[in-house]
Amino acid sequence: MARTTITRLSTKASNDIAELYRLLDTVHIGHFAVVDDDGHPVVLPTAVVRDGDRMLAHGSTGSRWMRRLATGALTSLAVTSFDALVVARSTFESSMRYRSAVLFGACTPITDADAKRRALDAVVEGLIPGRVAEVRPANVKELAATQVLSLPIVEWSLKVSEGWPDDTDEDRAGTAWAGVLPATTGYGAPLPAPDLREGIPLPESVRRIYG
Repeated sequence: MARTTITRLSTKASNDIAELYRLLDTVHIGHFAVVDDDGHPVVLPTAVVRDGDRMLAHGSTGSRWMRRLATGALTSLAVTSFDALVVARSTFESSMRYRSAVLFGACTPITDADAKRRALDAVVEGLIPGRVAEVRPANVKELAATQVLSLPIVEWSLKVSEGWPDDTDEDRAGTAWAGVLPATTGYGAPLPAPDLREGIPLPESVRRIYG
């Protein structure tokens, strides 16, 4: 059995790569799993951004787990979106709407300076479109201190849960309310840095996100 085969609630499995990309383009916290040099399994949360057919992650060159992944150690990356609470008429049937993907493979470190700069720009643009043109680019020292990893989107599984309460006939005949409570996400009003000089306006990239 392939490790991408979903056995539990297999009816929620999806092979739609467009659906996978939609998830990866809207959720930017992923969890990498890896066995460290001491043989201990660890799971690390970090920012991730899709760049075409690969996932990018970055961090300090001093990061122990990133150094481990940079050796080509096998890993898995989990990305999950919590979309709603499914409020059933019983605790047993209560659940969630969610989209969850797990990618398998090995990361490749991006070491070429120009390629690393392009990858870091892709990360910034994935989080705040238009921001790269508004700020100072990374200098040579900053690039040298940054580890950038690329994980190909080749081997993956995707599960999508978007149903309604699946109550029994007996519970449906009762008086308990049932339905779905959608989860919403968004940004609040921008908070200027305490040391921001007066007269600097809100940048267009932030204005577009904030609306």
